[in-house]
Amino acid sequence: MSLNKAMIIGNLGRDPEMRYTPSGQAVTQFTVAVNHSHKDASGEWKEETEWFRVVAWGPLAERTAENLRKGRKVYVEGRLQTRSWEDKDGQKRYTTELIASAVTALDRPREDGAPEMSGARPARSGGPAPSGPGDDFGSSDLDELPF
Repeated sequence: MSLNKAMIIGNLGRDPEMRYTPSGQAVTQFTVAVNHSHKDASGEWKEETEWFRVVAWGPLAERTAENLRKGRKVYVEGRLQTRSWEDKDGQKRYTTELIASAVTALDRPREDGAPEMSGARPARSGGPAPSGPGDDFGSSDLDELPF
């Protein structure tokens, strides 16, 4: 048996970028910053930020690009995938991405389009038109976030 499942909650580091493959399938890429606090050896609290590259495909890609903006707090669920390629100097490069199966907004955008960072609540799978906290941009069989 194997399992490849990742779940993150964080803030979008930039606006999603959507494009279409030659076959016409939508693909959207964005980054999510996830913060982690811990005490160092001297007992001081330190905060670290881990950046995740996220890729969404198909209808999820279209809804994500349409509804999310830099700074929004999101829950992303999916699987990790590593790709490799050769750069122009012949060096082999690698990147690991979270391939999203569900993306849920955890905050409500303000009237001016900027994110409202308070009032986040667990999201429920929503109907066809996302509209605020709990906007569910993917298909997931979760009724609530698993915490």
